[in-house]
Amino acid sequence: MADTHVLFVEDDDVIREATQLALERDGFVVTAMPDGLAGLEAFRADRPDIALLDVMVPGLDGVSLCRRIRDESTVPVIMLSARADSIDVVLGLEAGADDYVTKPFDGAVLVARIRAVLRRFGHASGPDGSHAAGSEAAEPAEAVLRFGDLEVDTEGMEVRKGGRPVALTPTEMRLLLEFSNSPGTVLSRDRLLERVWDYGWGGDTRVVDVHVQRLRGKIGQDRIETVRGFGYKLRG
Repeated sequence: MADTHVLFVEDDDVIREATQLALERDGFVVTAMPDGLAGLEAFRADRPDIALLDVMVPGLDGVSLCRRIRDESTVPVIMLSARADSIDVVLGLEAGADDYVTKPFDGAVLVARIRAVLRRFGHASGPDGSHAAGSEAAEPAEAVLRFGDLEVDTEGMEVRKGGRPVALTPTEMRLLLEFSNSPGTVLSRDRLLERVWDYGWGGDTRVVDVHVQRLRGKIGQDRIETVRGFGYKLRG
């Protein structure tokens, strides 16, 4: 198994060099770029396994770069933001990012979040090449689940609405599978963070909320119901 290739886009020289060294010590192969345009070129040339994008980089900001990457690929993206309460966090998630990490960050925490994202996407969890099984949700009884005009093929990992294919990112697919395995059951944000995002610790529920909104936009706004104060459920 080849080493995991990380694209890291950060304009601060000290942070970029220190983070690159820390990731390389953990066995990752790192391509580090100082601006968004260089990052886009590197992404297209190298096709990395995961992208770490600082929100505020020159040339092409991190949110715009995330959109460009998402237009071309479902590769996992983690945004890096200097402020946890920044609107940039939500903008990054809406642009297609799968997760975010607040700066300043601990190197061990960053590595753990990278490995968690890679496990969700079926990549090696790190340089040792080990894999995780992904979501531990029970296997559904039927391969194709139907909810009105929505069809979820749990073996082919395909979704159709009204007979037409729906393109989902791996994170969106995992989220839909969680709902599909328990239709009509209210799933809390904490449970979704644990099952979809592989968080064994408390996480920011905005990650869940934005992904639910993105998923609604693809499968139908009324398909996933908000149960105020508790979470979300899939309408059967």
